[in-house]
Amino acid sequence: MTTIGTTLVVGATGTTGSRIAAQLTAAGHRVKAASRRAAPVRGAEPVAFDWYTPGTHAAALDGVDRIHLTPPPGDPDPVAVMLPFLRQARAAGVRRAVLLSASVLPEGGPGVGLVHRDLPRLFDEWAVLRPSWFMQNFTGTHVHAASIRDECVIRTATGNGRVGFVDAEDIAAVAVHALTAEPALNTDLVLTGPQALSYDDIAAAVAETTGRPVTHLRLTTAQLRERLAEHLPAEFAELLADLDTAIAGGAEDRVTDTVERVTGRPARTFRTCLDTELPRDVLARP
Repeated sequence: MTTIGTTLVVGATGTTGSRIAAQLTAAGHRVKAASRRAAPVRGAEPVAFDWYTPGTHAAALDGVDRIHLTPPPGDPDPVAVMLPFLRQARAAGVRRAVLLSASVLPEGGPGVGLVHRDLPRLFDEWAVLRPSWFMQNFTGTHVHAASIRDECVIRTATGNGRVGFVDAEDIAAVAVHALTAEPALNTDLVLTGPQALSYDDIAAAVAETTGRPVTHLRLTTAQLRERLAEHLPAEFAELLADLDTAIAGGAEDRVTDTVERVTGRPARTFRTCLDTELPRDVLARP
């Protein structure tokens, strides 16, 4: 790694952004931590940023030479807000951009996949991170963690489908490398953990760690869509339900060696993540 200028971390209070900011500052890099309320982030300069408020963009980009991009959450068509910002970033002197996408979204695919397609056209130095589903979905504020806390249940339409769940700490470590390494990676990277696990496996692991009788409740795609639509826009609820259907069909049943290949250390297992995070989480054994 080399000494760099200043990195703008968009979404610096989120699951991955907070970890990226922490790892960058721990390594001695200057960070502008962007969030809607300019929340304090240890070791970083907080700055107000809202994808849908262009007036916040210029100040966030001031003095920045690279950026990490977390797309606007829940937006099925983020291109409309992200591409104008990326063009502004290039004009402001940003030379490297790292985009957080998802393993199910190929280049040119829907949503963030369209931003992925255009990123190399805008920046000579770039990377796209395409992680699988997060291990932190079961220990943080995600709907699965909430249903475990409240009901000892995980609801999905994934059937027996398996997922190479990945630790957000590992995603952040790869992101830091992509932001700081020379030469630039200039590629997209699919990130998984070391094991492909079903939601039955996940429920069993959480139950063993917490001492609570956690079970996986299998829904149909229609049932999941209806449940999600109670809290989310219908279009987004349908997208998420369809992703579960894809998992049931084997779309996420894979593991990659990307984390170890990029960072030089093995990706963390789900059990390690639980052992590390559950003692600080409300899921912990009473």
